[in-house]
Amino acid sequence: NYFLENVITTLDEPIDGRLFMFLLKDPIQDGGQWDMFINLVKKYGVVPKSVMPETESSSNSRVMNSLITKKLREYAAQLRRLHEEGNGIDALRERKEEMLAVVYRMLAIHLGQPPRSFFWQWHDKDEKFHRAGEITPQEFFKRYVNYDLDSIACLINCPTADKPFDKLYTVEYLGNVVDGQIIRYLNVEMPVFKQAAVEMIKAGRAVWFGCDVGKMMERDLGILDMEVYDYGLVYDAEFESDKAERVDYGQSVMTHAMVLTGVDLDESGAPRKWRVENSWGDKLGDKGFFVMSDRWFDEFMYEVAIDKAFLSPELLAVLDTEPIRLHPWDPMGSLAIAA
Repeated sequence: NYFLENVITTLDEPIDGRLFMFLLKDPIQDGGQWDMFINLVKKYGVVPKSVMPETESSSNSRVMNSLITKKLREYAAQLRRLHEEGNGIDALRERKEEMLAVVYRMLAIHLGQPPRSFFWQWHDKDEKFHRAGEITPQEFFKRYVNYDLDSIACLINCPTADKPFDKLYTVEYLGNVVDGQIIRYLNVEMPVFKQAAVEMIKAGRAVWFGCDVGKMMERDLGILDMEVYDYGLVYDAEFESDKAERVDYGQSVMTHAMVLTGVDLDESGAPRKWRVENSWGDKLGDKGFFVMSDRWFDEFMYEVAIDKAFLSPELLAVLDTEPIRLHPWDPMGSLAIAA
C-alpha cells in the first residue's frame, strides 16, 4: 500500500526520472528501520510465534520478494496508464484496493494469514496453567508486552559533511504504513553514540542496531574485526578511505540489523568488544552470537535504538525539532532495501 500510494503521488514524475526509478528499484522492503517496526506494532499488534510460526518464505524470502516486486511493478505501470487515460485519483485508488487484495493473497500463501484474533492459553515458568481466551493481536501486545513504543529514539553516526551532528533527519519516501510515523534519525558523534549503547547495556537492556555487516566479517566464526583479514599484506596496497568517504562514495551503507547484548569494558570503562545476537541461526559464531571489536564498531556501526532515558536534555530537545529531509536515495535509508 505504501509503495502504490507513492506511485499515485508521483504520477506526473517522468518515468526515467531519478525519483520514480528509485521507487521502482525496491518496491517491497525486506529490512526496515526501527520506526517501521513501531508502525507495524501500533497498527496491527503482535502475536506469539506459536500462533504464526515461521515458514520457508519467512526464513528464505528472496523468491517471494522477487515475485511480489514483479507484481508491484506491473501495478505501477497500470496506475500510470490509468492516469494517462484521464482517470481520476478516486478511480486509481479503487483499482489500488483490488491490487492490494492480490498482493495480500500472495503474501498469505507464502507466510500464512495473519490472525485477527486467536485463542491464547499457556503454562508459565512454574508450570502453572493460564487461559486468556480469545484475544486480538493489539490486545495481546497491550496486555502481555505493554512496552512504551515511543520511549525509543534512533541515534545515527554518519560523519559526512552533508549531515551536521546534533541535528534531526528523515528520509523522503522511506516508510511502510500510510499515515504512519516518519523515520527520525538523530545524528551524533561517535563518543555519544557509543556511550548511549554502553549505558543501556549496563542497565540490562539489549540494543537494536544497524550496521554494514559484510565488511571485515568472518561469518563462520562470528567475528567482526578490522584485523580479521590483512588485505594490505596480500595486495601490497592499503584501503585508506575513512567512514565518511566510504559512505559518500557508496562503499558502505547499513545492510543488516542485529542486537547488542553485552559489552566488555576495560579498567577505565572504555569498550573493548561487544556481544552481538544475530538472526542467521545457531550454526554460526557461538550458537548464533558474534563478537564485534570496538574498532569495527567505530567504522561500520551506523544506527542504535536507545531509550530516551539515556539521552541528555540537549539531545531530547533536538528530538522535538523539525527533521531535515534527506533524498530518498540517501545512504541512511539503505537498511530497508530488500535482500
